[in-house]
Amino acid sequence: MSRSKTQSRLTQKVTWYGRLCAGFVLFCIIFGSLSLKAKPSGGPYGPIRQTYDLPKVTGKIYYAAPDGKAENKGETLDKPTTIGKAIEKVVTGDAIVMRGGTYRTGGFLLNQGITIQAYADEQPVLKGTYVATQWQDLRNGLWKTSWSRLFPAKPDNWWWRDWNGKTTPPHRFNNDMVFIDSKFLQSAGWEGEVDENSYFINYDTKEVYIGTDPKDHLVEITAFNFAIIRTTGKTHGKTSDKKGPVIRGITFTQYARRAIFVEGTFPEGLSDEADHGKEVVGTTLEHCEISNCSRVAARLRGDSLVLRHCKISNTSTEGIYIEASNDVLLEKNIFTKNNIERITGYYPSAVKIFNQSYRVTCRDNLVIDLPYSNGIWYDVGNVDGVFVDNWVQDVGILKREFSKEHFWPSDNGFFFEISKGAICAGNVFVNCDQGIYVLNSSNVQIYNNTCINSTATIGRTPRSAENDHFGWHPSTGPDVDERFGHVFVNNLLTVDENYYRPLFVAFQTPSLCKKLKNPQFKQLDNNVYVRTSDKASNLLMLWSPVKNKECRLEFKSLDGLRKLQSNFSANSQYFANYDGPLFKSWALGKYELLKEFPGSKSAASLPPEIRKLLGQNEKAVPFIGAFPPLP
Repeated sequence: MSRSKTQSRLTQKVTWYGRLCAGFVLFCIIFGSLSLKAKPSGGPYGPIRQTYDLPKVTGKIYYAAPDGKAENKGETLDKPTTIGKAIEKVVTGDAIVMRGGTYRTGGFLLNQGITIQAYADEQPVLKGTYVATQWQDLRNGLWKTSWSRLFPAKPDNWWWRDWNGKTTPPHRFNNDMVFIDSKFLQSAGWEGEVDENSYFINYDTKEVYIGTDPKDHLVEITAFNFAIIRTTGKTHGKTSDKKGPVIRGITFTQYARRAIFVEGTFPEGLSDEADHGKEVVGTTLEHCEISNCSRVAARLRGDSLVLRHCKISNTSTEGIYIEASNDVLLEKNIFTKNNIERITGYYPSAVKIFNQSYRVTCRDNLVIDLPYSNGIWYDVGNVDGVFVDNWVQDVGILKREFSKEHFWPSDNGFFFEISKGAICAGNVFVNCDQGIYVLNSSNVQIYNNTCINSTATIGRTPRSAENDHFGWHPSTGPDVDERFGHVFVNNLLTVDENYYRPLFVAFQTPSLCKKLKNPQFKQLDNNVYVRTSDKASNLLMLWSPVKNKECRLEFKSLDGLRKLQSNFSANSQYFANYDGPLFKSWALGKYELLKEFPGSKSAASLPPEIRKLLGQNEKAVPFIGAFPPLP
């Protein structure tokens, strides 16, 4: 696929990592004493332009084209059928090869384990919009058209209007979208709010209003709610084979609700992993782009799911939504620009891993440019998540007022909530509201991350299944008195003179202090903290629990923590008002440590499991942060 302007900008930010990795690998081959490769990799991330061979399948290959004819069998390249007819025909082991061009269509049901891919180097685009051409000039700066394919919607019943109605008008929850020359327009509440950047829909009269003269412009309005649903039920006379589709090299864009939905079990209570994720197994999306869906790009259920080299952008409540799925891999994707409608009260996330998903691995992804969204969020009942080698940047807004009492709501790069067991290692967090946030969880191992202007926060509250707003959700995670066992080792937390928050926060709600008197941590040591300025108000960390009214203390150095907890941070270091050697280039985002940095040798040896995940051999010299010091 050709690179978009956004992709080009993102590529410029990360191409230097590829050159670094090549040089570093050569160094390791020569000296054999360090990690085999630096982390994160630096890409390439997102779709890579491919020239596809015809898929090797056990069944038939059907050819589809934008101008294909429904009456054609589609079994030869010169007589393609439509994508809809091809989907009706396929059975397990078949493939659909799509010619390049734009397919304005959707609403397809599929229940067979097939392959859908691009033909050769062509670029098929599935669009969920029709072009609007019949406009009436109202001669007041507005133009309107009649539109019958509308998708009105309401917020879910757990959305609290009293809390969020002031910031999120109800019309934001409708699923329709309007584009002018591919530019997304925001919805408006009535005709008087419409300008060149917005539209209004009168659902009573089924009319769409815009504030730009449509003459000589391409105006597109959503006409399909979804592109493909991989259903678990019967469709086209066939029973589901329980195999997920393999989709490669396809662009999906401008669908009213979501482009792709893979159905499956959705537990509403505690569920054994053997009882969910089995209805559709093995769904794979590679080198695909999904954008401009009014809610979710793809909602996916089922074990052994793979999402690799995809780009997910310009979505609203979530980009990718993974539910009740086991043994999942997300690798070398770009996740960017979620919550483009700025909806509040829905807790958006570029990737949400939800409801008792086991062993979901997020490895070497680029998570970037998400000012109104979380990055990757493991939410409710997840077990043994793996979050390694990711580059996470510009998640949330640093200007948000910092509270010493309330750390939520917030926008977090890596968010692990009400879940058990995770490894967060080798990641880079840059300019995030909170880079790492672990909440009401147990046994999270956090090793060798580099946090730049991004606080790391670990906390627990009294939240439980009793009288919870979301009902059964907390019952799937550790109970209130089981939220401990965390490890925080070999991390580098660095902030500049404009960063006013603490670098590290360990909190618990004051009402818990009489009940939970021990820290949440199993190990907290060999971390390095750096602040390039030293104002009287600067805090290094907030710490709980302690015996006072607030259940916390504020530390401006490591001495206070060491006196309180002699077994923590004996080998950690804090450099305040520091202007010595540190990174290769802070200004250019090159966060490899210089060997001259005095804290570069403060690291502890890694457990074998962590070392293996980070690609280090047994002779690797321990280091601080995500990258080993430069030679």
